[in-house]
Amino acid sequence: MTPLDYDFLRKCLKQRSGLVLSADKQYLVESRLLPVARKAGLANLAALVDALKFSDNGPLMNAVVEAMATNESFFFRDKIPFEHFRSIIMPALLAARRASRTIRVWCAAASTGQEPYSLAMCLKQMEREIAGWRIEILATDLSGDVLEKAQAGLYSQFEVQRGLPIQFLIKHFTQVGELWQIAPELRAMVKYRQLNLLSSFSNLGIFDLIFCRNVLIYFDQQTKVDVLERLARVTAHDGYLVLGAAETVVGLTDSFKIVGDKHGLYAPHIRPPRPVTPRAAKPVPRLVAVNGGR
Repeated sequence: MTPLDYDFLRKCLKQRSGLVLSADKQYLVESRLLPVARKAGLANLAALVDALKFSDNGPLMNAVVEAMATNESFFFRDKIPFEHFRSIIMPALLAARRASRTIRVWCAAASTGQEPYSLAMCLKQMEREIAGWRIEILATDLSGDVLEKAQAGLYSQFEVQRGLPIQFLIKHFTQVGELWQIAPELRAMVKYRQLNLLSSFSNLGIFDLIFCRNVLIYFDQQTKVDVLERLARVTAHDGYLVLGAAETVVGLTDSFKIVGDKHGLYAPHIRPPRPVTPRAAKPVPRLVAVNGGR
């Protein structure tokens, strides 16, 4: 791949997915995109770049973007966000939503489903507290391929060994050949939808909790700012945002604030209304009698 071809792919990926690649990642692009070229019947990466440059091939571009996406995920990843979910977020939301008895959760970079299913398993542990409640979990991702896997809920032995407590495996999974499938009632708790975070998501409505973990790290600063500002607009005023361990809002936006000393947990920053400065009263004009008028 020539430097010009690599620059072209870098620009395409940033424009389509927000992914920012440094100059030394050419080897990664070559290893991930060569199978895409072969599957499309193209001889090499130069032919792939030419096909992207000189034809309006949406499916091929989508395949390139999906191949470059990092879909690293595992159950109860980092643990602390799920401890916050159980001990801080859900108690607060259950108290605040007593009237509607509805809670909306969005996993904004769901990958192959381990994150939303981890939340679903947490909710299963709270069945008594949430009896009669409607709790929606929407899971989105850029890649249609990983969402298909997530919807199927089928995981390898290696995948279920990464972060999943053995008691949860026994309770919530069934072995299917060499794979493990999560229980139908847990799959039914999560709705999946393909979504690019660079696109508008205002039509999704307002959420009480947003998990947007380990995706902002791949964006440049301006894209991070843009995504965070738009996330703020779809977060309930008393809702929560959870970011990844290597992510922060500090220096990017004042639309969110850290919750206490809980790293990675944020709440909307409610700005006080501007004080209204009273206008000076206009002087009342004096009535002057002219020529005997009243």
